[in-house]
Amino acid sequence: MRITHWISGKPWTGTAERSGEVFDPATGAVSGRVDFAGQSEVDEAVAAAAAAFPGWRDASLAARSAVLFEFRALLRRRGDDLAAIVSAEHGKVADDARGEVARALEAVEFACGIPHLLKGGFSENASRGVDVHSIRQPLGVVAVVSPFNFPAMVPLWFVPAAVACGNAVVLKPSEKDPSAANFLAGLWAEAGLPDGVLNVLHGDKAAVDGLLTHPDVRAVSFVGSTPVARHVYETGTRAGKRVQALGGAKNHMVVLPDADLDLAADAAVSAGFGSAGERCMAISVVVAVGGIADDLVGRIATRVDALRMGEDMGPLVTAAHRDRVASYVDAGVAEGAELVVDGRRRAVDGSGFWLGPTLFDRVRPDMSVYTDEIFGPVLSVVRVPSYPAAVDLVNANPYGNGTAVFTADGGAARRFQNEIEVGMVGVNVPIPVPVGYYSFGGWKDSLFGDTHAYGPDGVHFFTRTKVVTTRWPDPSHGGVDLGFPRTV
Repeated sequence: MRITHWISGKPWTGTAERSGEVFDPATGAVSGRVDFAGQSEVDEAVAAAAAAFPGWRDASLAARSAVLFEFRALLRRRGDDLAAIVSAEHGKVADDARGEVARALEAVEFACGIPHLLKGGFSENASRGVDVHSIRQPLGVVAVVSPFNFPAMVPLWFVPAAVACGNAVVLKPSEKDPSAANFLAGLWAEAGLPDGVLNVLHGDKAAVDGLLTHPDVRAVSFVGSTPVARHVYETGTRAGKRVQALGGAKNHMVVLPDADLDLAADAAVSAGFGSAGERCMAISVVVAVGGIADDLVGRIATRVDALRMGEDMGPLVTAAHRDRVASYVDAGVAEGAELVVDGRRRAVDGSGFWLGPTLFDRVRPDMSVYTDEIFGPVLSVVRVPSYPAAVDLVNANPYGNGTAVFTADGGAARRFQNEIEVGMVGVNVPIPVPVGYYSFGGWKDSLFGDTHAYGPDGVHFFTRTKVVTTRWPDPSHGGVDLGFPRTV
């Protein structure tokens, strides 16, 4: 199966100079080939977006929101189809893929309220006879570069807000699981989005760098690893673009001595091994405070042993990534961590990219299983003597994406949310991804730029403010018009 670009409302018909294989992670079989964009394809997609932008910018808010509502309806009806595509190319189990689509819908539903979200301010008689008002206007052509781990949800964090605000978009999804982006582009077209307002480019670093340096691209939204996020931010801003680049994470779950340990163990396993740990908000470190560690580790281990490969947890996305994650298990053993559950021993029939859940205890902060973002089913337990030691551990980490505290003490939880230097905090909630009407983003090396994703920050990122100061002479009469006022 050939997977190609989507430009000007239809599949691209050219011949690609380069392409890459797409796999079914559950079997290891090649399921298709995806065309890789070079500079000429980048130029073609950006030109299509630039040509579509003036008409879409001038479309009424009522017309834009009508497209958003229709897209929402189509996504709800076709959500299972999209989830099946995600499962086939990413490897998520079906329930997890459906959950991804459901969370993506939240961002779409928020963007449906764009007539309200774009309201400006007005001050009458700021000076005698002078009024001042502010408006938000779209930027122009914007690029979205999304990762492999959420091939449906992350594009929908950005694209609905961008198009609702009146921009034209070039989306570059991961080359590892590209089909979800094309499926979404087809739904947008069916919903009535004009040709060229959304274009999809496939490829690798060459396509990304082409977008980052293209003079007609005004802004770039990116989600991926921290080294690449830093490259995207530095390259894009150097080219004069607005950039939000969301990077990696090392998310801690702090368990205080008064916590419900069964609740904490359930949460640690769910948040650590869901989607095979391929989540930027996955819990990868459990911080056991005080004397609870032996009991907590035992409860976690029992739950990990009960996980069913292929039902509770799927494969990793590629063979190379599977091997990389397995190498961290080897390194953890070599560095002296206590291997409680060895995922390398969990065999699955077939030749897919499988690796079972792994649990380490007595992990030190100098070990690679702690310092590096593994992005796989490896959970580390670090033991600390006290609450201050737990906070110091989390705050010393260079990442600041998400964290959680498990406790029955409201005072301790309130102190934790105040003192912790992380962008998203859960209290007895292991994966504190904000709902669609808030915004998603971390601190420190987990975010480059100062604007978070979707929600109110998404509207701010994809628009710029203009302030108009007005003085008018005496009003003139416009004549009689008995027709009903129109919005479109």
